[in-house]
Amino acid sequence: MTKTWLITGVSSGFGHQLTAQLLASGNTVIGTVRNTKKIADFEVQYPDTFFSKILDVTDTQAIHQTVDAIFNEHDTVDVLVNNAGYGLFGAAEELTDDQVNKIIGTDLTGSIQMIRSVLPHFRAQGHGRIIQISSYGGQVAFPGNSMYHAAKFGIEGFAESVAQEVGAFNIGVTIVEPGGARTEFRYGSAQVATELPAYEGNPAHAFKQMLDPANGLAPGDPARMAARIIESADQEPAPLRMVLGSDALKNTIATLEKRVADYKTQTKLAASTDFPAGE
Repeated sequence: MTKTWLITGVSSGFGHQLTAQLLASGNTVIGTVRNTKKIADFEVQYPDTFFSKILDVTDTQAIHQTVDAIFNEHDTVDVLVNNAGYGLFGAAEELTDDQVNKIIGTDLTGSIQMIRSVLPHFRAQGHGRIIQISSYGGQVAFPGNSMYHAAKFGIEGFAESVAQEVGAFNIGVTIVEPGGARTEFRYGSAQVATELPAYEGNPAHAFKQMLDPANGLAPGDPARMAARIIESADQEPAPLRMVLGSDALKNTIATLEKRVADYKTQTKLAASTDFPAGE
């Protein structure tokens, strides 16, 4: 059964791959971009089922206006995919204020405002599915990627809370946590801070090995990942989390097991701050 999908950031990466697969199988896609050059092929090949919207997700007012217009123009929108985002690498001290504000505005606040904007429309139509593209970096933190982790840890907490708020309205929420994939995120759009000599040889700069294709490509296949994301839209109930990639699952499980083990050592410490029984 075909659906109407609203996807942010369809000019590259998962957004582009999702759009290509969805259109090829007869779905309708409303895709947001900052410029239309990279999606001209969609407009030509699918003039009746692909609709582009210019949108910078750091502009909250534009998000609200664009989402309202989309729901006015289409009888229904079944799925929102929050995909727009990018990576920012470098030690926290190396980042500029503008870099910090921009990635939070794009990867965190932009996704929050997209979700807030669609919710009244999803409630009114009686159904909807929100697919939030996160990363296993929303559970696992590496040096040199602090602001990306800040955004992804943040959006996962937001989405998990919202899932509990809107389930009663037949609105499902799924957080997608991909591992490394061969997309422009890693090999084209990644932004790198200006390096400080003090961090030469520091773990904060280990990302440079990862970003160099000469050191081996990421294991994740964007096409297969996109297919699994599309399939999840038909799952009932909506899976809260989907981990895509064996590397992502291995690292996530190891990190969570270590975290739980550490918490379990703190039983006496935690209890020591309670009022004594009966007080």
